[in-house]
Amino acid sequence: MEQNLPEKTGNTLAQWKTILTSKQLNKHSDIMAFLKKECGITHGYANFIALKFRESDAGSTSPDELIEAQYAKKQALRPVFEGLRQAILAFGSDVEEAPKKAAVSYRRKRQFALLKPATTSRMDIGLKFTDRAVGGRLLDSGPFGTMCTHRITANADDPIDDVLLELLHDAYQDAG
Repeated sequence: MEQNLPEKTGNTLAQWKTILTSKQLNKHSDIMAFLKKECGITHGYANFIALKFRESDAGSTSPDELIEAQYAKKQALRPVFEGLRQAILAFGSDVEEAPKKAAVSYRRKRQFALLKPATTSRMDIGLKFTDRAVGGRLLDSGPFGTMCTHRITANADDPIDDVLLELLHDAYQDAG
């Protein structure tokens, strides 16, 4: 997102930090309101800028620590995550894995998949397609909102099947 800030918002992250410092805004909600209403920035970019400004994003937490925290109380899903992770990373050397606090994002030129432990026994898998209808195992994006166009669920006791892997690979191909 940081690479796209100048194109999408007209300023670099450093420039936005300078602007926000001059406004003396400290609360996340105040920063978001200013960026969205006064500057016309979309919610996603406003949130990114606000988090970076307040230094409350992943911070110094390592990617491995972020993943460990996600599955600390959801150990039954860890094998599902690891199986999907291995399959996704094998799609190509251009796959970028980006763990966040609540999910792990996979990108190529753009995000194509998001793995999120939803409950102790269910994982939500977000997919982003350019042109794919909802139907069959492909649900609407649900809790992912605009970050993904579709969602699939996987249970801890379900095997990772060929249909799921094919849909993940299709999303990867679509992101290239």
